[in-house]
Amino acid sequence: MTLETIKNIIEERFPNSSEAFEEVSGKPTLTVKASDIVKVCRFLKENPDLCFDYLMSLTAVEWPDRFDIVYHLYSIEKKHFLTLKIKTDKENCEVPSITSVWNAANWQEREVFDMFGIRFDGHPNLKRILLEPTWEGFPLRKDYVEQ
Repeated sequence: MTLETIKNIIEERFPNSSEAFEEVSGKPTLTVKASDIVKVCRFLKENPDLCFDYLMSLTAVEWPDRFDIVYHLYSIEKKHFLTLKIKTDKENCEVPSITSVWNAANWQEREVFDMFGIRFDGHPNLKRILLEPTWEGFPLRKDYVEQ
C-alpha cells in the first residue's frame, strides 16, 4: 500500500489529526497529534483496508526540544508497514497509552517510561521494568548523569 493511499484513508477519517505524511527510508510515516493517538491506532488496526494488526515496536527519540514516540506497525494480512509518530515536549512528556488497542504496547511503554521517563496516561501498570524501582533518572535521556 502506498503512502498516498494510507494518507487518503486517514485524512478522510481524521481530517484534523495528521501533522505530517512523509516517506522515511522508503517507509510511509505518519505523524499525528498526541491527543488523537488512541483513536487513530484503533482505526489503523480495525479498518479492513489497513488492518495494522501487529505493533512491531514502540520507542522514543529525544530531540533538543521534544521527544518523538515512534510506533512501527505491520499488517500480517496485507503485508504493509507504517511508522506512526507523535510528538511531546520535554517538560510535560505524557502521552496516552495505546495498551487498549494492542496488548503488546504494555511492556514496550514500560520500557520507554523506564529509559526516557515518558509517562503513558491510562497504562494499567506503569512502573519500571528493566531497572530497580529505586533507580534515579532515565538512562537514555541525553541529560542523564551516570550514578
